[in-house]
Amino acid sequence: MGTVPLLSDDALSDEAHAVFADIRATRGTDYVNNFWRALAHDPAQLKATWERIKEVMAPGALDPLVKEMVYVAVSTANSCSYCVHSHTAAARAKGMTDEMYAELLRVIALASQTNGLVTAMQVEVDDAFKA
Repeated sequence: MGTVPLLSDDALSDEAHAVFADIRATRGTDYVNNFWRALAHDPAQLKATWERIKEVMAPGALDPLVKEMVYVAVSTANSCSYCVHSHTAAARAKGMTDEMYAELLRVIALASQTNGLVTAMQVEVDDAFKA
């Protein structure tokens, strides 16, 4: 259960309405998901978060599909169910196949296991790996 109600379009401030309009235009859809509807209670935070997401998730040295898959992995590590679901859907929309998803899950599982082992044993970082 959420800690804030999800705002309908009718309940938005002018500032939040402008951000929602940009979300719709940028994504080419009328749909604005629940994360944005919850965040709309704080229009300044809503705008800042949306601007940062547009910047970071845009094509760059990493393509948008890779970025979504990284987002799924980090969201899994942080136990963010909402983000796992939304970014898995976004990755699928950007071309992630069932085979790619299965491989991603294997990488996440392996990283979780080896991270746990290294942390438990407090293995010192090799000099060769240090910047």
